[in-house]
Amino acid sequence: MINAVIEAHGAGLLSFLTPVLLLVLWTAIMWIWMYLTRIPAMQKAEINPDDARHPGTYSDKMPPNVRAVADNYNHLHEQPTIFYALMMFAALTGGADGLMMKLAYGYVIVRVLHSLIQILSPKVMHRFLMFSIGSIILFVMIGKEVIRVFL
Repeated sequence: MINAVIEAHGAGLLSFLTPVLLLVLWTAIMWIWMYLTRIPAMQKAEINPDDARHPGTYSDKMPPNVRAVADNYNHLHEQPTIFYALMMFAALTGGADGLMMKLAYGYVIVRVLHSLIQILSPKVMHRFLMFSIGSIILFVMIGKEVIRVFL
């Protein structure tokens, strides 16, 4: 089935799924950023890695900027999972159109901005605004697919 979808849509499907790859890439960048900040901070705070087996057991010993990067990395494994599933669903069932692709790029841009605000700014309301905009985009994408499939 997947081969048939790829053959039928070719480069269009690749273009449609590019926002998925971009968000995966951004998550990988955050993963690297997390370790580039966390490991030196743990060494500086003399935290034994064995004592850090459970989340939250050492976070109070970490600087806020280091925690912010780790928190954001975790956030990229929460709501975006719905985005990934929705994009795959749309790609495999005929929902890969221009509007969905524009919404997908918008979602990715907002998630990157959310990350940067969370890490570089103490302004929680700015981050909440990006989260809210991303949520609205995701709800529109969900609604679009529900209408396309069921109505």
